[in-house]
Amino acid sequence: MRLIRRALLGLLLTALAANLALTTWFRVEEHESALVLTMGRATRQVDKGVHTKLPWPLETAVVLPTKQTQELQFGFREQNGRVQLVEDEALLITGDENLVWADLLVEWRIQDIEKYLFAVDDPDRLLRNATAAALRSVMGTTGLDFAITTGKFEIQEEVERQLVELMDSYGAGIMIIDVKLQDVEPPQQVSAEFKAVTDAREAQQTKINEAGKYEAERIPAARAEAQKLLEQAEANKQARINQALAEVAQYKAIYEAYKANPDVTRERLLLETLEQILPGADIVIVDSSEGTVKYLPIVPGGGGSQ
Repeated sequence: MRLIRRALLGLLLTALAANLALTTWFRVEEHESALVLTMGRATRQVDKGVHTKLPWPLETAVVLPTKQTQELQFGFREQNGRVQLVEDEALLITGDENLVWADLLVEWRIQDIEKYLFAVDDPDRLLRNATAAALRSVMGTTGLDFAITTGKFEIQEEVERQLVELMDSYGAGIMIIDVKLQDVEPPQQVSAEFKAVTDAREAQQTKINEAGKYEAERIPAARAEAQKLLEQAEANKQARINQALAEVAQYKAIYEAYKANPDVTRERLLLETLEQILPGADIVIVDSSEGTVKYLPIVPGGGGSQ
């Protein structure tokens, strides 16, 4: 009987030692944080490293990936590379009472580990329900045509804004990082008609972009040409002014010479004019004032003879 008691005592001590070894030490990775609970109440939070605590059941450590971005797939599930639509989430009613398929991806992380564990019963389900409420609220005030054509970005921004407000109001310790609207599609029975509308609008936008590109190319070229013409006009203007000033200076010089010796200046001007009118001709000056005819041939280019 004593042997049995000793054996049982030995087994109990071994179990206690194993419990101490297994429940006293715990490790927290770089992307994690741990909340230590003492008799079920949060007492301290620790980050990366190896830590100790009182053995279970006195203390427990809850380790969660608080520094890791997590994803919520809404309206679809992706498994093993295959995407499956979740109709209960993806099928929505628009503001103009049409049906539309929409799915999105929510990126989030745990901001406050204590609130995440104790503020609500199921924070992951709360996040999914809040996402559904935000998306349905936005789509319920949006027309189908706008939703499936040009409104994707605005819808995405508004869903994110409403989702952030909802999660902050619940105080669940969850921070929304980003909301990415994946697809917004019309019902299958009218998808062809809406695709035709979308294609037409894309073609229209392409033409608008091409026109804008042409305008962007032509305007600088036209401005450069106009500037070139202005510069040429300015150069011509300056050349004409310089020419006029030179002619005025020349006329002034002739006038001064004329005032000093009118007869000589008059004859010189006459000869220069004749040379311009009759280029290459022999010009003869005749003087018969004394009854004897005298002449002086003037040969252009310099030489002369009597």
